[in-house]
Amino acid sequence: MASAAIRLAVFCDFSYRRDGDVITAELPFSLFLEALAGQFDAVTLIGRLDPTGTRFPYELPGVDLEPLPYYASGADLGAVMRALPAAVRRFWGVLARVDVVWVLGPNPPHAIVFALLALARRKRLVLGVRQQLPRLIRHRHPRRPHVWLAAWVLEQMFRMLGRVAGVVVVGPELAREYRHSRRLHTALISLLSEDDITAASADRRDYGAGRLRLLSVGRLDPEKNPLLMIDILRDALRTDPRWRLEVCGDGSLAGALRERADELAVGDRLVMHGHIGFGAPLWELYASSHALLHVSLTEGMPQVLLEAFAARLPVVATAVGGVPEMAGGRGLLIAPRDAQAGADALQRLLDDPAERADNVEAAAAYARRHTLQAESERLARFLKEEA
Repeated sequence: MASAAIRLAVFCDFSYRRDGDVITAELPFSLFLEALAGQFDAVTLIGRLDPTGTRFPYELPGVDLEPLPYYASGADLGAVMRALPAAVRRFWGVLARVDVVWVLGPNPPHAIVFALLALARRKRLVLGVRQQLPRLIRHRHPRRPHVWLAAWVLEQMFRMLGRVAGVVVVGPELAREYRHSRRLHTALISLLSEDDITAASADRRDYGAGRLRLLSVGRLDPEKNPLLMIDILRDALRTDPRWRLEVCGDGSLAGALRERADELAVGDRLVMHGHIGFGAPLWELYASSHALLHVSLTEGMPQVLLEAFAARLPVVATAVGGVPEMAGGRGLLIAPRDAQAGADALQRLLDDPAERADNVEAAAAYARRHTLQAESERLARFLKEEA
């Protein structure tokens, strides 16, 4: 039930657009925020208002937006700092009309400043952490040590703030790193409804088919290590020539991925769909594929694994971050950067149908326990207790 006594503000450094009275968001995480909003009397979302274009894919009914000055990328530190004074003024105004503030960070510097302002205004503060920021930045910017240092400083400041604030983390690895927080909640960001979970009787994958579809869903950026997928595909084809890799995602390494496939003479087995948002077209790919390949170098608790679990799609994933906790006993785990281990795991999926079925059933049960409704209600309880 919604609480008429508690008003929530949420800051996360994403972009939003207005189309008349409708607020739209660029990322599916906003669907989780929309579900969370249903648990409170009022929710104010604080984020960048993008003046370009008309709509983003995801609508946010029932949520107020406090627009912050726009900058195209958090990596543009100059633009971020120029926007900060106006952002501070607007955030200070929001504090007058809310009871608890959830600040997702530690990047950008706004997150630290907003957390301090909330404490100064004697509002209940909850921090949110979805990634190990220094590790993420080292992978994304391998030749910029000054950026590594800035990320480390922000991370340390957020941990210090956690000693006087509640903290919401995604996954057990971050829970260990923030174990000294005043109060801690380990969350899983789910977008699944009960209807999204495929029944065993509806799973009709044929592993004897003449073509096997290997699916990847996610950004094509350095920390996701996408070029490894091409090496895995090459090695897997040596054992079973039926595999084809289909990639859903965009990013800075999209061109390099295609080049790597041509270099290894597997370009004819690569299909690049570009970004496909959360919705029916993506679910059709989950349903028609034979395995999901996830090869990140750093992760929290990736939503894409939860989606594959719900679709009863077998998973091969690198054992990084919160992935072992999430996929252990529900998928096959491999070491990061080990192409042959990935190819061997795919062959194991084909050779051991009993293990494959056991993993898929355990994964579907996990998805049922972590639906959007269940996870948003758990988080809402924590935030209300903080307020």
